[in-house]
Amino acid sequence: MHIKQATYLISSPSVEKCPPADKPEYAFIGRSNVGKSSLINLICNNSKLAKTSAAPGKTQLINHFEITSVPSPAGHNESKWYLVDLPGYGFAKTSLSDRRRWQQMTENYLRKRSNLTMVFVLIDARHTPQKSDLSFIQQLNQWQVPYTILFTKADKEKQAVVSKNVQLFLNALRSTQQFLPQHIVTSSIKKTGREKILQVIDELNITFNSTE
Repeated sequence: MHIKQATYLISSPSVEKCPPADKPEYAFIGRSNVGKSSLINLICNNSKLAKTSAAPGKTQLINHFEITSVPSPAGHNESKWYLVDLPGYGFAKTSLSDRRRWQQMTENYLRKRSNLTMVFVLIDARHTPQKSDLSFIQQLNQWQVPYTILFTKADKEKQAVVSKNVQLFLNALRSTQQFLPQHIVTSSIKKTGREKILQVIDELNITFNSTE
């Protein structure tokens, strides 16, 4: 897949304020400071698209970007789809009331957004399994929301450590669920995983458009 254009569209305080649900939609979410904005910028090949910050909790709204893409190699017409940047979960230097508001906003979005095609859950590959990540995935399972796991920051740790942490996380999931989700190891610095993510999106776009 080749990204022709990626444009910021709108930031919404609730699912009701989101753009019309007329295109396939892919949401990105993870713990605060997991490298979400950097990965979104890598995917869209635009270093200035999503604002990056060293301070956790910067994303506070449902941020929509409209993407125009074409298959690579060419074979189908161009596709238009939404990429969504969601607020992070877990620790952030904000008030408890703000965190609860984000949590409710995110839950409503994940459970009610009719065109939500896939949620990409970002997990920091430098760390062993974190309770907040496992709990969030359990919620997605309960809500029957489809998701793919993206292990981030793989360049910031030795490969053996990354592989071990990925396996530990998958083992933790295996203890509570029968089927494991698809997972992709990524690095925004080394541009690892980008093509695999775009391939997932491209295939889902074809399925979404064929059922319209």
